[in-house]
Amino acid sequence: MATKIQLQDKAKRLARRRFSIQAKVRGTAERPRLVVFRSNADIYAQLVDDANGFTLASVGSIKIADKLKKGEKSSVVGKQIAILARDKGITTVVFDRNGYLYHGRVKALADAAREGGLKF
Repeated sequence: MATKIQLQDKAKRLARRRFSIQAKVRGTAERPRLVVFRSNADIYAQLVDDANGFTLASVGSIKIADKLKKGEKSSVVGKQIAILARDKGITTVVFDRNGYLYHGRVKALADAAREGGLKF
C-alpha cells in the first residue's frame, strides 16, 4: 500500500506534467484545445478557447450508462465531443492529454474523436 508521502509525490509529478504541457499547448477560437480529464470511474473532455478563456463544449461519461466498461465510455465521450465540435463548425483541435499517458482510455477517446471527424 502506498504511503501518504508517495501519493503526494505522485500528485506533484502529475501536476508538473500538466503545467509543462499547458505551457506549450494553447487553443484559439479556430483551433481550440481538447482537454481530457480522467477520474477513477469517469472521463471528461472539453473544448477550450484559451485566447478568450471560454469553454466551447464539454462532455462527460457520468451521464452514460454504468453498464459500459471504462474504455467503451471513453469512446462514447470522444464521439460526442466530435459531434459537438462539428455542430460549432470546429474541425481541427489541439490535443491536451493533461499529463496522462497516451494509452488506454485517453487513446480510446482520441481515436473516437478522430473517427468523428476531428483532426489533431
